[in-house]
Amino acid sequence: MKIAYVFKSSMASTFQLNTMILPQLEENTHLVDVIGMFFFDDNIMCLQKGNPYGERLAKIAKDKKMLLMVCDQCAVRRGLADGTFEQCGSGEVKAKGMVDGVVAGCFPQLYKALGPNAPDQVITL
Repeated sequence: MKIAYVFKSSMASTFQLNTMILPQLEENTHLVDVIGMFFFDDNIMCLQKGNPYGERLAKIAKDKKMLLMVCDQCAVRRGLADGTFEQCGSGEVKAKGMVDGVVAGCFPQLYKALGPNAPDQVITL
């Protein structure tokens, strides 16, 4: 089964991702094919370059060809993207200061990125 995760709730990346999902992915015990993760609000902070959890996740994402996307507006608001609020949703905002492989976008970019390999389920945490 192919899964995409959306990290929206406060501390979802700190609790559910970093203490449950990430260790299971590293140990190959998660039992589903995670094809993408989309991060909102302060959940994007775990993907900053140098964050040990983000670095571990980036390695897994590269190996498994997993999409790591941050909300472009959330990243602009936190100084973690090049672009303006007016460019949000256009695909023109570029993530910066993030672990390797992270892209910035909004729902149109998420749908386009996952479309050719659509998930069976999307789970919002």
